[in-house]
Amino acid sequence: MEHRLDRIKKELHTQRYKLTPQREATVRVLLEREEDHLSAEDVYLLVRDKAPEIGLATVYRTLELLTELEIVDKINFGDGVSRYDLRKEGAKHFHHHLVCTECGSVEEIEDDLLEEVENFVQSDWGFIVKDHRLTFHGICKKCQDRICSNCEAKRLVAR
Repeated sequence: MEHRLDRIKKELHTQRYKLTPQREATVRVLLEREEDHLSAEDVYLLVRDKAPEIGLATVYRTLELLTELEIVDKINFGDGVSRYDLRKEGAKHFHHHLVCTECGSVEEIEDDLLEEVENFVQSDWGFIVKDHRLTFHGICKKCQDRICSNCEAKRLVAR
């Protein structure tokens, strides 16, 4: 984690920003909970445990700055809540997500699935792609299994 924190600190310095204690606390929470997709309020509650003096507005400003500097990606899964996700080191693009419409779970796809589409858009449309986002909405395996077992149970009762 310290290595990533140092790299983020260097990136901030490159852009003429400092890693203030408030920013560091926010980044540490994002690093510790990297597998989660936290809202600003979630981040604030976790940061407050590390730095009780920090305010919600400071966390919002920090997340927006990190988003602007492409250290963090701001995402919305269609539920009206913005969530924040650390961009993977060396990633050229935002990663993709699978969102379960039943339980709300979110899985990440690290593979760049749209390279061919990007090349087509650039060559045929003359459009320079800077980034892309792909989110699949559907039913995860766990919910499919639960739904199917409920269907099977209902069939057995009906007999």
